[in-house]
Amino acid sequence: ELWPIACYYQDNSVLVAHYNYTGKLQKDRYREGLKPEGIAFLVVCLLIVLENAVVLIAIWRNKKFHLPMYYLLGNLTLSDLLAGITYMANIIMSGPMTLKLTPLLWFLREGGVFITLAASVISLLAIAIERHVTMVTMRPYHGAKRGRMLALIGASWALAGFLGVLPILGWNCIHRLEQCSTVLPLYAKSYILFCVSVFSAVLLAIVVLYGRVFRIVRTNTQRQRLGLSGSLRKGLARKSQKYIALLKTVTIVLGVFIACWLPLFLLLLLDFFCSTRSCWLLYKADYFLGVAMVNSLLNPIIYTLTSKDMRRAILRLLCRPCLMTRDGQVKKIGMPFLECSFSKTEVASQKLEGGLETTISSGNNITTPSPIKALYPKLFKS
Repeated sequence: ELWPIACYYQDNSVLVAHYNYTGKLQKDRYREGLKPEGIAFLVVCLLIVLENAVVLIAIWRNKKFHLPMYYLLGNLTLSDLLAGITYMANIIMSGPMTLKLTPLLWFLREGGVFITLAASVISLLAIAIERHVTMVTMRPYHGAKRGRMLALIGASWALAGFLGVLPILGWNCIHRLEQCSTVLPLYAKSYILFCVSVFSAVLLAIVVLYGRVFRIVRTNTQRQRLGLSGSLRKGLARKSQKYIALLKTVTIVLGVFIACWLPLFLLLLLDFFCSTRSCWLLYKADYFLGVAMVNSLLNPIIYTLTSKDMRRAILRLLCRPCLMTRDGQVKKIGMPFLECSFSKTEVASQKLEGGLETTISSGNNITTPSPIKALYPKLFKS
């Protein structure tokens, strides 16, 4: 049985038959070269790759970001970078090139996009799980948490890869034309529905987890304000602000993801319920994919605008001499969100806070008083 399947995967006429059955060969779309919108999408893909590469380098070079939460954000950034590359390959291999592909190459082309999409969704879930476990257990960063973070990253890519290769393993509609998707003519409609259902369930789980995390943060902050006073209250307020700022960043990333990908999800649902050649909107899928591409473009910008530390790191990386004065201040360039201080006093203050953060992160004994130790002394007993 495997031999006929292998033959079908190398038979170009199979691909042409499926595209003809779904009505995608009625116009000259697959005879013309790269269209202006295709060129525009390629430029967007290039920007996606460059932006996410900058964020990854900033995380790698800055020791302050060598924490589990930032590694998970780095994993999300990596999936966006790979999404840009797979989108670019998809565009280059589309148009007239599509009908020259074998089913095997077609599965690889589309599977790359599905894997990076799945990786982005599951990476968001991994971040939500990590935040939720941290806030519920109220434990400091230590080796076990690093292991959990690596396990989450590995599991996210393993699950994404599994979802992406299902069609090539047999969950497709080759020689079962009545079961075929119109948007993706070699994919079975049942597979499309399965993927949309999985992604929807993951997104729902993320929303629930972040709702619980915000409730925990708010409750703890109110309780701490009532029980502490003076310097302890101020120190704890700073710590709570950091958690909330980081949660806001990830929440904005999640909101943008839903806004960008929801139109494509709805289109794929329409594809499942529509009979062949009955829904003209399904032939405009490229524009829906283009909207989805914007998500990978916006994520690095979100990191820069919402995280002061990330903004500093990226400014240092990109153009420290042209954006900063000799005394460490950012030049006035008419863009308030870029005007953050790098003065020596602030650096010293950051080092002080960074020391506290590092101590908590490593799980070592704390030798200096801290609000966290005062609140949770049992966590730091040897």
